[in-house]
Amino acid sequence: MHFVLSSSRILCVRVCAVSFLRVCGLKTTVSMPKRAKKNEEAVDGETGNGAEPAKKEKKGKEPEAPILYEDPQDKMTSKDGRASNMKITSWNVDGLRAWVKKKGLDWVRKEDPDVLCLQETKCAEKALPSEITDMPEYPHKFWAGSEDKEGYSGVAMLCKNEPLNVTYGIGKEEHDKEGRVITAEFPSFFLVTAYVPNASRGLVRLDYRKTWDVDFQAYLSGLDQRKPLVLCGDLNVAHQEIDLKNPKGNRKNAGFTPEEREGFTKLLEAGFTDSFRELYPEQANAYTFWTYMMNSRAKNVGWRLDYFLLSSALLPGLCDSKIRNTAMGSDHCPITLYLAV
Repeated sequence: MHFVLSSSRILCVRVCAVSFLRVCGLKTTVSMPKRAKKNEEAVDGETGNGAEPAKKEKKGKEPEAPILYEDPQDKMTSKDGRASNMKITSWNVDGLRAWVKKKGLDWVRKEDPDVLCLQETKCAEKALPSEITDMPEYPHKFWAGSEDKEGYSGVAMLCKNEPLNVTYGIGKEEHDKEGRVITAEFPSFFLVTAYVPNASRGLVRLDYRKTWDVDFQAYLSGLDQRKPLVLCGDLNVAHQEIDLKNPKGNRKNAGFTPEEREGFTKLLEAGFTDSFRELYPEQANAYTFWTYMMNSRAKNVGWRLDYFLLSSALLPGLCDSKIRNTAMGSDHCPITLYLAV
């Protein structure tokens, strides 16, 4: 008679035999069956006896050294030979009160612009820190904040010389209640600082952003018919692939959707020029925003979201458009424009 034993029954017989021999005080030499699955081997490939594992783990690929951008020496003369007589700095501070505590104003005093434009202040006028409201360098200060949400959005403009006129918003309540735009009129140009709405995670505000782009362009074009303008601020779009580190992985993310990029293209087609790309058309790795996550700033994995746009009439006086990427205090860095007006 033949018996067919399953592997489990064989294992049971061997275990019983081992137990019997141990009870009898005899040496056990019965071997256990080998396990077939690789993932059931010793943890981390260790054999438990100090020997090298049968297969050495492959070494991971060495991380690439970050490609950094170095802001070149400032150019103080325009193409038509005029010396710069207007210096404007723009900075998304990601919370004015926190930025002040991080010594942002120390950097501003060293940069010493004629006009300082701030975005995403997240601070009601009544809660502004005295360190900035009392700055004697800028006797003319203008603030705009969100009407509905405290600690949301907000822009500011600080001027050494008093503007001829200052207005808030773009004339449409649905946009103006969020405190996103200040316009100052100077003798030879308008200066507009803006914090353009983000399409948000999941693109839940993309439709609103598309409406904003149309209305904002109409507003700027109306100003441009009266007097040339400078637009500065966080425009919340990386226009071309060169303007962010990972374009392929961000095509469906806020700030790099086809709709947002098209809105920016139409703004340029309406007669405005991206001053940085005008001077540095092929410059890669030049960013103004880095997420706080994954050490992105040290790796220079960023986006260029902050701009100076100029009316065509001001282009002959363009001297330089700077990205001050070593200035700390926010997840954005400041940008500075030199202009002969």
